[in-house]
Amino acid sequence: MSRIVVISDTHGKVSSTRRAIERFEEYAPIAVIHCGDICDPGIVALFDRWATHFVFGNNDYDESNLRRSMEAAGHVCHEYFGTLELQERKIAFLHSHDDRLFQRTIHSGEFDLVCYGHTHVMDLKTIGKTKVLNPGALHRARHYSFAVVDLPELTCQHILLEH
Repeated sequence: MSRIVVISDTHGKVSSTRRAIERFEEYAPIAVIHCGDICDPGIVALFDRWATHFVFGNNDYDESNLRRSMEAAGHVCHEYFGTLELQERKIAFLHSHDDRLFQRTIHSGEFDLVCYGHTHVMDLKTIGKTKVLNPGALHRARHYSFAVVDLPELTCQHILLEH
């Protein structure tokens, strides 16, 4: 079994992001997906232990510096919409502030898993054959959280952090 970690809405909060990353070790992910609102290039460097795939969110105003940080760290910048195929599962990820793109993606039937951020609320639902996952947020959320996904089973678990 392989695992990925899904995280979103770090909003430049180094201390809460570090606490989340310390917990990643328990799950030995093969990859990390960040669903946007990174907000600070310093956050990118914290993910140096894993192949990390980033998309931009509506608060990622300094895209050029964020992109440079991702490239320098060997991570992948997917701009506003990313796709991966891992363990024969098709995964899409986006921030979801573009609701038309989000709705089109989750209803397309093209993906086994769609990961998104923006709402700062943990969520997991199934639409057709597609699992739709919001890992929660590490800023302005009732509970700080990220998610772990087992592949290829697509078993999803939210991991809560202390504030």
